[in-house]
Amino acid sequence: MHNSVIAFAPGRVELLGNHTDYNEGVVLSAAIDRGVTASAHRLLERTVEVSSQTNQRTAIADLDEISPSTEEPWANYCFGVIRELMATGFPSHGLRIEIASDLPVGAGLSSSAAFEVATAYAAIDLASWSLAPMKIAQLCQKAENDFVGVKCGLLDQASSVFGEDNKAILLDFRSITAETCQLPPGISLLLLDSGIPHALTGGEYNERRQQCVEAAAALHVPALRDATTAQVLSSNLDPLVKRRALHITGENERVLAGRQALLAKDVEAFGQLMFASHESSRDNFENSTSHLDTLVEIAKTSNGVIGSRLTGGGFGGSTVSLIRSELAPEIIEEIQSRYLSVTGAKCRPILTRPSQGARVLQRN
Repeated sequence: MHNSVIAFAPGRVELLGNHTDYNEGVVLSAAIDRGVTASAHRLLERTVEVSSQTNQRTAIADLDEISPSTEEPWANYCFGVIRELMATGFPSHGLRIEIASDLPVGAGLSSSAAFEVATAYAAIDLASWSLAPMKIAQLCQKAENDFVGVKCGLLDQASSVFGEDNKAILLDFRSITAETCQLPPGISLLLLDSGIPHALTGGEYNERRQQCVEAAAALHVPALRDATTAQVLSSNLDPLVKRRALHITGENERVLAGRQALLAKDVEAFGQLMFASHESSRDNFENSTSHLDTLVEIAKTSNGVIGSRLTGGGFGGSTVSLIRSELAPEIIEEIQSRYLSVTGAKCRPILTRPSQGARVLQRN
């Protein structure tokens, strides 16, 4: 039995399939090479103590009555996971968890899910316990839904768990399965933080979710996964709800087309689907911003960019572009300079690639 464990869980980027996860749809995502490291140590006391290098703060909870912290809300991502583990019969003992992250917060790269998954992997391994990978992802999602209070889908946690080097992850949120698709060589992911942070605890996310439920009910289908774009177009849905539904049906169709493009090694076709996805976010789902639109428009006319779109919940955050690796320095320089001249704001680049998912790095 070991006394300390270090686990790592990556952030994720969604390549195609925006807001489809809670509509029982499909998404193509990728884990990235940045994330959250959790160092877990046994404690004799029946407490969970979590400290963060990012904010230099510490929070402590009683293991036998864990409840959400109002003073240190950031710690609830950890406390919620421990409480969910205990509810599944996890052999609880005192824990000290130190968190370090190289993911920018608010950039839409899913730092909260990486925090949850790293916590789960470290705690489970330290207890010499085991849980199936998808069960870990679902447990972390439940912690965020019920304990933190954000009604996120399963996309972020599953992407953090199932990432593989140079592969996209096809996640199906009805069958709750993951498979991977190879990306061609010489391709990198360029994430550009618009400088406008996104905050999903705002009302827009829950409002969009409710509109999707309304659309499915009006179309008499269990979820928008079961509707087609043609069906939505010919329906007499309320015009706003119709646009929301068109985004979801279109995204599901683009994900399946994207999978076929990757299987055919047709990266150009994949890029065009990314641009089409962004247009739908902008016009139908209205979860883009003028800054994100500007980044995508600049990317579209930059040599070496194959495709570009907003990634994550939207309403701020980042874009993801599929680019030719050898042109990365020129692409970054051109987009940064043109973005600054158009918006007066700076965009922070992260050059990354699809990377391995959550894992234990070290045991002592």
